[in-house]
Parts: sequence; structure tokens; C-alpha cells
Amino acid sequence: MRIGEAQSGTMRISRDKLNKLAHTVADTLAEIDQVGFLEDRNTIRQEARKALEVLLTEEAKIDAVARQKIANQRKIILEGSQEWDILYRKYYNEEVRKLGI
Repeated sequence: MRIGEAQSGTMRISRDKLNKLAHTVADTLAEIDQVGFLEDRNTIRQEARKALEVLLTEEAKIDAVARQKIANQRKIILEGSQEWDILYRKYYNEEVRKLGI
């Protein structure tokens, strides 16, 4: 997921949707009996938002690397083609593995 418009199978999240997701994370955690907050719920929501932003930023970097690897192929591979999709998944997964995710 990335912030902005949708593109080739990735989903971008608006700032409002990211805030809503952070609220949902904080609210869901608050409903779990085994979870106790050391900070107020708003602080938890803010930290959830920061964590989501970091994840989205990392995803955008992985996406860019995968796309660049496809662009560097000797032949032109059209985005949306089966070959492009296969290579994108391959390169994307390679980058994820490099990060140990």
C-alpha cells in the first residue's frame, strides 16, 4: 500500500484512510483483555500511524526497486503483461526477503 493513487496492483492510502486505520488499530487493541496501554489511546493511535507510515514507505521503496529491475531488462516488458507481473512478484519478493520480512 502506498499513499496516493492506485497503480498496477498496489494500493495507495489517503491520509484520512491512514488516520482511520490507525484509529482502528488503537480501538482494536483497547478491546483485547490481554492488552494494557501505558499511554493514552491517542498516543497509541499516533504511534500506530507512525508505524504504518514507516511500513508504507518501505513498501514504496521495494516497489520502486522491483520496477527498476524490470525497466533494466534487455527487452521492453510492458506493464500489465503476464511477464511483467511475474517479474514484478519475483523482484518484489526478493527485496522483501533481503529486508528479512
